[in-house]
Amino acid sequence: MLQAHETKSPSVGDAAASAILTIDLDAIRENCRRLKARLNGVRCAGVLKADGYGLGANQVAAALAKEGCDIFFVALLVEGVALRQALGPAPAIYVLNGIPPGAEGLAVAAGLCAVINSPEQLAAWRAAAGNAGRKLPTAVQVDSGMSRLGIAPSDVERLAADPQAFDGIDVTYVMSHLACADEPRNPANEQQRLAFERLRKLLPKAPSSFTNSSGIFLGPSYHYDLARPGAALYGINPTPADPNPMLPVARLEARVVQTRMLEAGVGVGYGHTFHSTAPLPTATISLGYADGWHRRASAAAFFEGVRLPFLGRVSMDSIILDISALPPGKLKGGDLVELLGPSQSVDDAAGHAGTIGYEVLTSLGHRFERHYIGG
Repeated sequence: MLQAHETKSPSVGDAAASAILTIDLDAIRENCRRLKARLNGVRCAGVLKADGYGLGANQVAAALAKEGCDIFFVALLVEGVALRQALGPAPAIYVLNGIPPGAEGLAVAAGLCAVINSPEQLAAWRAAAGNAGRKLPTAVQVDSGMSRLGIAPSDVERLAADPQAFDGIDVTYVMSHLACADEPRNPANEQQRLAFERLRKLLPKAPSSFTNSSGIFLGPSYHYDLARPGAALYGINPTPADPNPMLPVARLEARVVQTRMLEAGVGVGYGHTFHSTAPLPTATISLGYADGWHRRASAAAFFEGVRLPFLGRVSMDSIILDISALPPGKLKGGDLVELLGPSQSVDDAAGHAGTIGYEVLTSLGHRFERHYIGG
């Protein structure tokens, strides 16, 4: 697991890197075990959309496979095709957004499972099954109240009245998605559960999947037959009102480009949104909004646990830090400061940016040197 002062042997990549992103695969595995302990025997899939929440779908999938995970969900067909190439034929891979019109043959050839969200998708997948000469595995998603994806209740009722609606379709799961699971007292959760209960009984009998990361913490009545955690696997807090029950997964460190002493009265950064009022020691680090660090994230970096506030605006490739809290000469050019890690969680960083941990992780760019540890 990532520790506060863990050191690694430098590599050629490290020496050249302006920033280093470390992904702890052992932490992902432990997070999976913690979620399974709450599920009490219910199967647990892994959600790998957006390249495993920005941390590497292939590497995350391999780590989860060691925990017995053999069902994965992605958002897009292209993600499913890439994951199939990486993992081989064994695991089931479901495409949450469904198969784009005309691409059903590609999905069949890749051995992917469609998530059906509309009567039109169902008809196209049924035709693909006819072309393939076999039943195709399918999860049927119903809209229980999020109004995003899923077959509308009125369409579910019409399909239920059509005895041929699911010809050629192997319905492996009936599923839906919770809109407010991170708010355990929100009445929408129970309203959705009751709606899901009604709708799933109208469809071909199959196992059910309803709960996401936060939904796992709502209790057994939400668990059904398959849970689909995403964020919690990656260390994002699934219970925002309470301490995070998950381990942190990502550490982001940026290299110091230069240090200098500012004179009193000088403007700092674009727009001169900060002016020094006295001589001020600063450091410029090699990380910015082109790396996915949000421009509106008025936050801080850390060095050996000491907070170093941002000065002025986040630039495309750099951020200026106030290093007056450190002894003179303590921080030097080439040193690494922490943006995500023991001193600042992904949820902390999200709060500074007025967003959520999901957006922080999935925004992380590809200019970093990436390290995978454990797994």
